[in-house]
Amino acid sequence: MTDQIFYETMYILRPDIAEDEVTNHIDKYNKLLEELGGKILDSQMRGKRRLAYQIAKHREGIYVQLSHQGDGQHIYKIEKAMRLSEDVIRYLTVKQEGPLPTPRSSSKGSNQSEKKEIENIDSTNKLEPKEDETNDKKKATSESQSPQVKESQKS
Repeated sequence: MTDQIFYETMYILRPDIAEDEVTNHIDKYNKLLEELGGKILDSQMRGKRRLAYQIAKHREGIYVQLSHQGDGQHIYKIEKAMRLSEDVIRYLTVKQEGPLPTPRSSSKGSNQSEKKEIENIDSTNKLEPKEDETNDKKKATSESQSPQVKESQKS
């Protein structure tokens, strides 16, 4: 099967390791994945966060998210490398339905001004009925009255 499937691996590193060691781990797993035939789409360090429960006597962990694409044969080997590492306290790989969604550019000032312009346009449209709409309403009322008039003339 030559189909390339999208995967996302999230792993948690020990909180007491240094920043340069974290980047070394990220680079190590990225290189390993590329050597095994996978293609890295995105690699992000999510930072130190509090764990929901204690793992190996740690209450915090450094989260790393790795999005990649491959045929699935590389998953076992990269997870084995994570299992053997003492710095990785948890990992999980999930299969994605498709490629990652592209992030939107979020400039708050422009979005708010665009929303205000749209609201202003909507409010003016509601206050001022268009000529076409009023003509259509007149035609509709005259058409609905005409069958009644014809029926009254027949009887």
